[in-house]
Amino acid sequence: MSLKKAPLKIAFIGGGDTSAVGYVHFAASQLDNNFQVVAGAFCRSNEANQSTAQRWNITSDRTYNCWQALIAAEKDNVDAFVILTPTPDHLVMLITLLDLNIPIICEKSLVVGPKEIAVLKKHYQADKHFLAVTFNYSGYAMVRELKHKIAQGELGEIQKIHLEMPQEGFRRPPDIAGKTAKPQAWRLCDGELPTICLDLGVHLHHLSSFLLTLEPSETIAEFANHSQYPELVDDIQMLLKYPNNIKGSMWMSKTAIGHRNGLKIRVYGDKGSAKWLQLNPDELVLSFNDGRREILDRASDCQYAGEFIYNRMKPGHPTGFVEAFANLYRDIAVSLHAFKENKTIQSPYVFGVEHASDGLNLFTAAKESTQTGQWQAVK
Repeated sequence: MSLKKAPLKIAFIGGGDTSAVGYVHFAASQLDNNFQVVAGAFCRSNEANQSTAQRWNITSDRTYNCWQALIAAEKDNVDAFVILTPTPDHLVMLITLLDLNIPIICEKSLVVGPKEIAVLKKHYQADKHFLAVTFNYSGYAMVRELKHKIAQGELGEIQKIHLEMPQEGFRRPPDIAGKTAKPQAWRLCDGELPTICLDLGVHLHHLSSFLLTLEPSETIAEFANHSQYPELVDDIQMLLKYPNNIKGSMWMSKTAIGHRNGLKIRVYGDKGSAKWLQLNPDELVLSFNDGRREILDRASDCQYAGEFIYNRMKPGHPTGFVEAFANLYRDIAVSLHAFKENKTIQSPYVFGVEHASDGLNLFTAAKESTQTGQWQAVK
């Protein structure tokens, strides 16, 4: 799975013991030996910062108490910085790194809304900067297989797409290794957009755009609160219109008891349909208008999911979330090597500023529709 090049050196901003995503990023970045984490400012807490560094074998002289010190000391020693702090902290870090022309890998959501994107774009130049945002669910092999089946017309002309991501974390915080994982403080405060849009919604937008290679043109939405946090939007239902008369919907929730993470994709064309569930990630269910039904997995006659890079272990041993993330990190490594060699970057799997901006514009239109009660154009 390695690219047969020396591992790219990366430094983490955030991502330590108190992070919800840090360990996943660390594990995924290491899985195929394409990256090496060599430095970091992992936590605001000195104790957690040091314990994270020790666990990941980062030397004390490359472990920093603040991100500014990390960048100042390591900007010439690493190939990219990985931003893993809460989304509201991203903008100042992004601007600092862009102004230094340093490659960036950033956890979604890139920023908190269109106002911050506008500020960011004043510092970002597509032909000069490398900035990859980690939308990892499209790293699953069968999701990629589905993308190419749609593109090749196997489902016919696409008519409908429905995506949902229900979770129960606000009503039933997950018990992880005997310890209740309560929502992080930043997730309990809505800003320019509801935080659920930044947390879950951007994934649904990414998957719809990834699969259809189209952006929604209009939306109407209903925002709701069903949790013990009365000031928050914690459940959103959206109807969508796309070009080519495609219709769609999105549902995201933090209060859907019984769903740890119920990510589901359904796509309907005039010749067939497809269904994929994250809880059964190695199977893609296809139905056709002649009555046939097929269940594909990596042992099937797959055009893409059967490739070696998606088969770290033979079929029958399901791939999971971290491996999907590792697929994305491998794609980012390919793109970052190309960037460093001044080559044109053309990856169908790596997304950046414009894609992130499109998602935030979608949820801005959704918010406006809740105020007007009417369909809103996505700007």
